[in-house]
Amino acid sequence: MRETFGDARTAVLVGPGKRDLRLDLLRGAGQWMVFLDHIPENFLNWFTLRNYGFSDAAEIFVFISGYSIGFSYGPAIKAGQFLAGAKRLWTRASQLYVAHIFLFLFFTAQIARIAARFDNPMYKDELNIAQFLDRTDIMIGQALLLKYKPVNLDVLPLYIVLVIAAPAVLWGLLRRPNWTLLFSALLYFAARHFDWNLPSFPDGKWYFNPFAWQFLFVFGIWCGFGGGHTVRPAALSRPITIVAAAWLAFAFLIVMTWHVPTLERFVPQALVRAIYPIDKTNLDPLRLTHFLALMVVLLRVLPPDLPGLTSKWLRPLILCGQRSLSVFCFGVLLSFAAYWILKQIAGGIVAQMLVSVLGIILLVGVAWIATLYRNLPTLFGAETRVIRIGKDVPMVERE
Repeated sequence: MRETFGDARTAVLVGPGKRDLRLDLLRGAGQWMVFLDHIPENFLNWFTLRNYGFSDAAEIFVFISGYSIGFSYGPAIKAGQFLAGAKRLWTRASQLYVAHIFLFLFFTAQIARIAARFDNPMYKDELNIAQFLDRTDIMIGQALLLKYKPVNLDVLPLYIVLVIAAPAVLWGLLRRPNWTLLFSALLYFAARHFDWNLPSFPDGKWYFNPFAWQFLFVFGIWCGFGGGHTVRPAALSRPITIVAAAWLAFAFLIVMTWHVPTLERFVPQALVRAIYPIDKTNLDPLRLTHFLALMVVLLRVLPPDLPGLTSKWLRPLILCGQRSLSVFCFGVLLSFAAYWILKQIAGGIVAQMLVSVLGIILLVGVAWIATLYRNLPTLFGAETRVIRIGKDVPMVERE
């Protein structure tokens, strides 16, 4: 995989290895699950991860985002190009911020128009934009500060904050990788114990607590930076795999009691008191360990050389994973449109399946268009020269 750092004229090339399509596959699956989960009262929600375990697509997104940063930026950081890497990461964070603001404006405009057109305040109340429409002069400033967020727009602000902090994480991993990971773990437990979080407006806190979710992100960077090779033999060992599979089975049985209340009587009260509540905001340990167990099992069933990863049948998922930002933003708008159709026109199982399948087709189309656009030349007639600035670090200069 190849990643560029720096501006349009000069960039560091890193990661000469082959791109790991498993990451794109899982990220694409996560995007489809996010889209389906954002459509309330949808039959196809039953095909998403959250209905069969403690974790969901959010953990997939955060971990893989961290892993991708560690894998892509690690070689440049190790080669002494820390400032170039930090610049590129902060540029990416600014792009994410702009994308979030545009998504916020389109999303609120979409809901406000529907609510006014059908004289139904339910939409703006359910999706938390009523305050914005009533106090736009105040709320626009709070939105720019990421303190005010409508429903379904919580993930990008978390990612923005984590990407801003990523250079500090990479710097720590370069010098003391295990100590950096330990510090992240201590921050995770301290945030949970002392209830550290960022404030939301007008009251409350962030739905995804950055001080807690940073641990999964940092663990992903640590794995991509080189730590993954250290833990891989243990993760693939037979005892660890058995424990992971057992934990996934336990989580499945507990979650089934949520869907079938009559099964609750088989769960001991001592166990109920021990595991509840399972907190998503602060990344409950049950969610964290469930996701790690899932990754252990996936390492077993998804080897990097799996032939199916290059098949045409998985291409739509992989494409969505490779263009995750475009797919996520469009998916948020599309999920509300699907919700409106189910509420205003038809809400049966057939309609639910139609809007869900059509929505996924449109997401794949957006990913395909974004890929075509990305592959367009940036400057007609441009020439590229390779310049060596050191033994192992090539530079490119575009004219």
